[in-house]
Amino acid sequence: MTLHERWMQSALKEAVRAFDKNEVPVGAIVVHNNIIIAKGHNQIEMMNDPTAHAEMVALTAAAAHLENKFLKDSILYVTMEPCPMCAGAIVLSRIPTIVFGCYDPKMGACGSVMNITENKKLNHRMHVVGGVLDAECGGIVKEFFEKKRKKVITS
Repeated sequence: MTLHERWMQSALKEAVRAFDKNEVPVGAIVVHNNIIIAKGHNQIEMMNDPTAHAEMVALTAAAAHLENKFLKDSILYVTMEPCPMCAGAIVLSRIPTIVFGCYDPKMGACGSVMNITENKKLNHRMHVVGGVLDAECGGIVKEFFEKKRKKVITS
């Protein structure tokens, strides 16, 4: 198991927490100096807040932990390719590396639909690694939506 896969396993644990709360199962962690300094999972339904994505929760917690709006020398691990909102926040955080699990062909902003994180017109770009534990990260999302569809059909 690679180092990225090991850290992604921790992000997957956060995704399971979201799944258990009936949230779209996306989880994120921020690693700084080889230590997890922040965790987050989707809390959109619970908080009734469209910005409560796993990445946003983790970035906010990491900034508080470091007492700095810039997350230099950190790595963000997230189970699904970030959306445009999250990708913009990642750029603003100056985080140098993002590692994500499954690609998002509908909203992905790290290369799938658009590429905000490596856009040369923006003042900061980061190294992006996609597809780490893709099957596991995508599998939990697929399971979540299959469960949702079954509930709608049987209701």
